[in-house]
Amino acid sequence: MEKSKEGARYSMKTYRYKTKGTCSTEIIYSVEDGKIVEIDIRDGCNGNIQGLMKLVRGMDVQDVIERLKGIDCRGKGTSCPDQLAKALELSVSP
Repeated sequence: MEKSKEGARYSMKTYRYKTKGTCSTEIIYSVEDGKIVEIDIRDGCNGNIQGLMKLVRGMDVQDVIERLKGIDCRGKGTSCPDQLAKALELSVSP
């Protein structure tokens, strides 16, 4: 979606990612100017997911990836935060 803000043009892109190996099943998020502007994580531990969404909203995508990538949940080799990092990598890859 392309919008005009005081004469400048910027674009917001929305991504959808099916998670693997976690209780959460899907992450839908929008990025604008390298920042997360909207995020919805489906299913998972409600309190943790709500906290994660509030914490990352407005943050720089690259910062979130660096902080969350590799977090493990109960020896699964991944976690909801790790899956969010993997999803966000889609928005920074060429």
